[in-house]
Amino acid sequence: MDKKCNKCTECRKTKERSPEEFRKLMNRLNRIEGQVKGIKKMLGENAYCTDILTQSAAVGAAVDAFNRELLESHIRSCVVNNIREGNAEAVDELLAIMKRLM
Repeated sequence: MDKKCNKCTECRKTKERSPEEFRKLMNRLNRIEGQVKGIKKMLGENAYCTDILTQSAAVGAAVDAFNRELLESHIRSCVVNNIREGNAEAVDELLAIMKRLM
């Protein structure tokens, strides 16, 4: 398996997303960003620990939901296409990312 250098665009893998997929993922990220800003505000206002922890758990759940949506898209498009093209390394890549997410 070729290692990618991640230093130039020639070596990085990319994926063009549909406008709908892009919009859905960006909306999730914007909500997560808003939640994190809310936690920072709570901290600045000396909010009670459990209130901050509750909001932090909500951010974690939101990130998990983002990851699930992106992973589903990845499997349905990138992984399927790679396997169809005979690139079995896609399965190893998928297993590696699933281990990191779990």
